[in-house]
Amino acid sequence: MKSFSALNSSRPGGVKDLLVLALPMIVSTSCDGVMTFTDRLFLARVGSEQMNAAMGGGVTMQMLTFFFMGLAGYSTALVAQYFGARELQNTSKAAFQAILITLFAWPVILLLKPLAVWFFYYMHLPVAQIGFQVEYLNILAWGGLFGLSRYTLGCYFTGIGKTKVVMVATLVAMVTNVVLDYILIFGKMGVEPMGVRGAAFATVSGGFLAMMVLLFAFLSRTNQKTFSVLQAFRFDAIIMKKLIHYGTPAGLEMFLNFLAFFIMTAIFQSEGVVSSTATTIMFNWDMVSFIPLLGIEIAVTSLVGRYMGAEQPDVAHRSALSGVKTGIFYSMVILVLFVFIPEQLVRVFHPTIWSADFEKAVPIAVTMVQIASLYVLAEAVMVALVGALRGAGDTHFTMIASVCAHWSFVPLIYVSLKVFHWSLPLSWFLLVVFFLLFAAVLVLRFRSGKWKKIRVIHS
Repeated sequence: MKSFSALNSSRPGGVKDLLVLALPMIVSTSCDGVMTFTDRLFLARVGSEQMNAAMGGGVTMQMLTFFFMGLAGYSTALVAQYFGARELQNTSKAAFQAILITLFAWPVILLLKPLAVWFFYYMHLPVAQIGFQVEYLNILAWGGLFGLSRYTLGCYFTGIGKTKVVMVATLVAMVTNVVLDYILIFGKMGVEPMGVRGAAFATVSGGFLAMMVLLFAFLSRTNQKTFSVLQAFRFDAIIMKKLIHYGTPAGLEMFLNFLAFFIMTAIFQSEGVVSSTATTIMFNWDMVSFIPLLGIEIAVTSLVGRYMGAEQPDVAHRSALSGVKTGIFYSMVILVLFVFIPEQLVRVFHPTIWSADFEKAVPIAVTMVQIASLYVLAEAVMVALVGALRGAGDTHFTMIASVCAHWSFVPLIYVSLKVFHWSLPLSWFLLVVFFLLFAAVLVLRFRSGKWKKIRVIHS
């Protein structure tokens, strides 16, 4: 791997080139993080059970949608490659194939929802939590088309490099979500307090408005003229085949990884209210540290896809290294926070009324946040390299490596908690060690250079 000092930020694929795409995407993904964080923070004031239910229900909804998001989401790389090859109408055709996948996905998600609800009861989640969790999931699932459509349209604009449009849409979603959270959860402005139902309605409303912003931009006269959008509204077997071939591994990876995370979360939460609260708090801060890095990953995917489409693999390589450098700079800040002020971070989620369960959860959550500091820098490297490999079309390898890693976590957590009855922090520490091994595998794959030989649109 080339030295960071060799990177010239003003060169194609350098830090400056990356940040043009990455900064709006970092803002966008951070806004998504703020929405989720606000849901759980406000619900924590109502009670730990509702906060834990929002996490469990939210993770479940992601698990149900992530196969389709990964499949349709590969349109980012496909659009970027067509854009780099100057095949502009094909960018719109690729986007429309992704929209077709989204329209197919929504009824499938609704059909799978009862299976997820059955699993809540099967895992013996705390009785006070499970009703709220089912209610939260039901609302998110029925409004799921808005979130899926928003994501798919965002992939198109990221692929053609117009990430500011995605940022504006996400800012609209965030403001809507936060304001409605406050009104609906606590019952302000004459509205009855709705608790977890209010959080779910706020999330769906934000997704709807963001989708409308992106749809308006997609159908705008300028975009239609440049990319022949209306002429692209038809099924294209060749492009759909490419999207399915390269997107299916990405979709399976996201689905299987989140299924593993869903099961791990259920295992943690099945240990009781104290363990559930500690785990929820830790994962909330883990999400805050990780979600902005997703903006870097998306930008790297788009940039690498563009340069691979233009048949410039060396510039694509430089783009990936720029992503690593940018991610590490951000993660150093998170590292300092996790090491030096973990208790202050944990106590942000204190309930309005004093709770013995919360106080018991605090030292456990503090230790878990400190342990999380061990891998924040590895996360920065991982997301940049995953973005590069996906952008180049190396989706089959990333799927196999990532799925194997995440499904090794499930038996690890189950055995440590349920068989050996080890503590929550020790179990979490073992999981972090396994995560570091996964990051090392990605580094080796990137260094091999095999991804540079893949041809997606010219195959």
